[in-house]
Amino acid sequence: MDRRKIKNDELQRLSTEEFKKEKKNPIVVVLDNVRSLNNVGSVFRTCDAFLVEKIYLTGITGQPPHREIQKTALGATESVEWEYETEVVETIKKLKRESYMILAVEQVSDGKLLSEYFPDKTLKYVLVFGNEVFGVSEGVIELVDDCIEIPQLGTKHSLNIAVAVGIVVWDLWQKLEHK
Repeated sequence: MDRRKIKNDELQRLSTEEFKKEKKNPIVVVLDNVRSLNNVGSVFRTCDAFLVEKIYLTGITGQPPHREIQKTALGATESVEWEYETEVVETIKKLKRESYMILAVEQVSDGKLLSEYFPDKTLKYVLVFGNEVFGVSEGVIELVDDCIEIPQLGTKHSLNIAVAVGIVVWDLWQKLEHK
């Protein structure tokens, strides 16, 4: 076997300009009062990887440019479209008016496991991720079309938000693209 690690210049990634012109996946991410700037940066990087349409940063969620965001985003704040909104509930209402299917990633009594959620390829989606301690705001839960949950088998109640975004965006992307 002749295996070697591929060099960055061989990966043929899009430039920032090419990324901005590329057709995006019908996925928007909303961060609801996310505290950690490192988590925000990681979300940008994941959204870049999957050609996510846009990120909404709401409430106390930090905004670029910031050194701590840049440290984990590695330039993705320049490629991924984003917007800051003060009120997450108003942001969700606006996106509902724009005909997005709103999904909260949260543990609720009638939620669906991510593995059992199959998106309609004709719709566009918003994924709402909440605060690291308190989760998605109650006001948002009242407005969403559905709630999805990542199955967990250990002792902790939740995953780190950056990890959760990676799992859910990848899962939704691959179901929209390949199923």
